[in-house]
Amino acid sequence: MADNKIRLLVLFGGVSGEHEVSLISAGNVISAVNKDRYDVIPVFISKQGEWFTAADPKLLLSGNASSAYTVCLPADPTKKHLHSLDGRTLPQELSKNIDCAFPVLHGPNGEDGTIQGLLTLANIPFVGAGVLSSALIMDKGYTKLVFQHNDLPTLPYLVYNYHDWLKDQPSIISQIEQELHYPVFTKPCNLGSSVGISKIKSRKELDLGLTEAFRYDNRVIVEQGISARELECAVLGNLEPKCSILGEIVPANEFYDYNAKYIDDNSELLVPAPVDDELTRLAQGIAIRAFLATNCRGMVRADFLLDKETGKLYLSEINTIPGFTAISMYPKLWQASGLSYPQLIDELVRLALEEQGARDRLKKSYR
Repeated sequence: MADNKIRLLVLFGGVSGEHEVSLISAGNVISAVNKDRYDVIPVFISKQGEWFTAADPKLLLSGNASSAYTVCLPADPTKKHLHSLDGRTLPQELSKNIDCAFPVLHGPNGEDGTIQGLLTLANIPFVGAGVLSSALIMDKGYTKLVFQHNDLPTLPYLVYNYHDWLKDQPSIISQIEQELHYPVFTKPCNLGSSVGISKIKSRKELDLGLTEAFRYDNRVIVEQGISARELECAVLGNLEPKCSILGEIVPANEFYDYNAKYIDDNSELLVPAPVDDELTRLAQGIAIRAFLATNCRGMVRADFLLDKETGKLYLSEINTIPGFTAISMYPKLWQASGLSYPQLIDELVRLALEEQGARDRLKKSYR
C-alpha cells in the first residue's frame, strides 16, 4: 500500500436487472470515500459484461464508457491489477496493484458469488460475503431452507422452476391455492431491488405474476402475503457481528416495489423504527443468527415482516450487498447508530482485510 493509501477497486454496473441501482449506489460510495485514505480504481461493467475503467469515475457512472479503457482482471494472484484489452496503455493510477475490492454490484453476476470467485482466485481482499454465502443468499428459496433449519421464523412459501411451469401450469396454480391463500407474492429467486415481484390477489393475477417473475429467473418463489409492517436491520462484522437500530419502511405503493424504492420517492423511511426495545432486541438477535448461520462476512441487511394482526415477527430475507444509494436503509441505519458513511466504508474495508488475513494463514499444500 504505497503512500499509505489503500488502492480500492470499486466494481459497479453489471449484467443484471439491478444495473441502474448499482450505478446509483456506486456513485454514493465513491463520493463518500475518504480521498486521503483511498485511491479509487473505478470499474464499470456494462450490461454486456465488458469491463471499463477511467481516471474520472463520473464518466463511468453516467453509463457512457465510449472513451474509457477496456480492461480485465486476471484470475492470477501474481497479477493483482487491471490489464488493458484495447491496446492502450493504462495510466499509472489505474494499473497499480489492487489492495482491496468493493463490489457494489446488485443481483446476478455480482452478488451471487461469481465476482467473489474471481476475486478469491486473484487473492484480492473484498468487501462482503464469500463465494458460498453470496451464492446461497442470492437464491431466496435456498436461503429459506437454511432459515428453517436454524429455527428462524419465516412465512410459508413454495418454489418452482421454469421447466415445470411450462410443463404443467394448472397443477402449479392449484398447489399454490391449496397450500397458501391470497394475497401471495411472486418473486424471482435470484434477484433483488423488488425487480419482477408482484402482489397477487386472484388466480388471474397469479398467472401474470408467475409469468413476470419467470422473465427474470428460472426459479421463482411464491410467498404467503400478510398485512405487515416492514422493518429492517443492518448487520456489520465478521465472526462477531453487531447490529444497528431498526428502521421501518412505510411504502407509498401497495408494497415496497422498485418504483417506491428508487423512482417515486414517496415512501417514508422511519429511523429509528417506532417499536419497543423488546422487539428491537428480538429482531437484532434473529439478524445476527441469520448472519452466522449463512457464514456471512462484512455486511448484510436483514428484512422483517411484523404481522399487524398477531404481532409475530418474520424474517423475510437477508441481502449481502444492500443498496448504498442516498436513501438506502443500510447506510442510513448505521448513520443513525453513530457510524458515518465514510466510517462505514472504512470499517467494511477493515473487515475485508481481516478476512483476507484469516484466509492467508491457511496452508496451501499438504507437504
